[in-house]
Amino acid sequence: MEIKLLSKLSRDYVEQLLSGIPFFKLVKQQDAWQFELLLQASRVITYVPGEVVLQRGDSDQWLFFLLKGRLAVYVDDPLKGELVNYVTPGEVFGDLAQLMGQPRTATVLAEQGFRESTVLATDASIFGDISSTRPITIQTKLAYYRNTVHNLRWKLEVYRSQHLQHQLANKHRQVKLYTGVKDTIEELRALHEQAQALASLLLEWNREFGVLTEETSAPQDLYHL
Repeated sequence: MEIKLLSKLSRDYVEQLLSGIPFFKLVKQQDAWQFELLLQASRVITYVPGEVVLQRGDSDQWLFFLLKGRLAVYVDDPLKGELVNYVTPGEVFGDLAQLMGQPRTATVLAEQGFRESTVLATDASIFGDISSTRPITIQTKLAYYRNTVHNLRWKLEVYRSQHLQHQLANKHRQVKLYTGVKDTIEELRALHEQAQALASLLLEWNREFGVLTEETSAPQDLYHL
């Protein structure tokens, strides 16, 4: 494992690395200073094949975005458990545990078939309390939680399509959408509540069926551990 601060890398290289991450692209377009703050709270980590990226049961404040390579996901011990999914470039992972304030629910390894895998790790503690506006603004938090809620609903719809008769199939549709004034602290709080409710449902599905298989894996910028 090799850890590099973004300040030690060329700016062109950093922007090239982050060009495939929708959240960072949007923040850069919205507010250059917020983009800089996120960079300061982030680092690039390179893993060789077989190295552990996340360990089930660990607790920390890091969000992860895969930049290059591929990661293998195991719900149980990788030496004994079944490979249940892959994380591919552009996807976020580690966000579910951070959102729910709980330990990691899976172990993630750098895939053996790739020479190396490169990850962007961002210290989520920079977001602070949901209502705080410094150093991360409401607009940046809105961008993050809008994306998170969208992705969680997509993942739950996939589960629903596979198990239409299951008791959990329609519960996420009962989590109310926000219909108030946009771009406000009220919207942010509502999105945060939605994200936690949807994440709780996703955990229920995962406990019963495991994470989605590769054939039904999430689109870009969607993976929850």
